[in-house]
Amino acid sequence: MLLQVGQKAPNFTLPGHLDKSVTLKDLRGKNVVLAFFPLAFTPI
Repeated sequence: MLLQVGQKAPNFTLPGHLDKSVTLKDLRGKNVVLAFFPLAFTPI
């Protein structure tokens, strides 16, 4: 799914540290930065 600049991200849940999930809607009103490292933790 491609987003345009200024478009709201859809809600999603990701595994966080300490076995606690993080849901985007729970962070509403806070600054959120997403960083993707597609080759992190993979043997190359």
